Amino acid sequence: MKNKGFTLVELLVTISIVSVLSIIVFANYRAGEKQFSLQRSAHKLSQNIRGAQNMAMSAKEFQGTVPSGYGVYLTNTEPGQYILFADLDGDKNYDANEMVETLEFEEGIFINSLSPGSPLTVFFSPPDPTITIFPDASSALISLNFTGGSEKIIRINKAGLIGVE
Repeated sequence: MKNKGFTLVELLVTISIVSVLSIIVFANYRAGEKQFSLQRSAHKLSQNIRGAQNMAMSAKEFQGTVPSGYGVYLTNTEPGQYILFADLDGDKNYDANEMVETLEFEEGIFINSLSPGSPLTVFFSPPDPTITIFPDASSALISLNFTGGSEKIIRINKAGLIGVE
């Protein structure tokens, strides 16, 4: 008479192999999740910069008036967020009463560096829109990162090209 079934050793080996593979997959899933979070945050920032450009072109009203333009304000002192603003006083810089919206990066994502410096303002003046980068520069680099991970760089130039690397 033949016994059909598995021995205890065969079951333990199979369970061990499945456990090791599960641990490996779960560890890579967490790392991949952070990478996707970084990628989503970089693309959201670039879309919001493009949105400021579109609002400037369309002369969108803010607080009952048409501002002299729209911009995005970033700083290393608040690395987990950035500000979309409408320039009401014509100085092409962010003032507290000009804030349209404070936008936050996904959890764990932060501004690693700003070039040409911090704070960094990317401003769009209608109707073209003309792009102004403060501190005065012909292009800007925004580096986003998560702790212990890789980075994504958003490049903006005076011609209006906004790219994520």
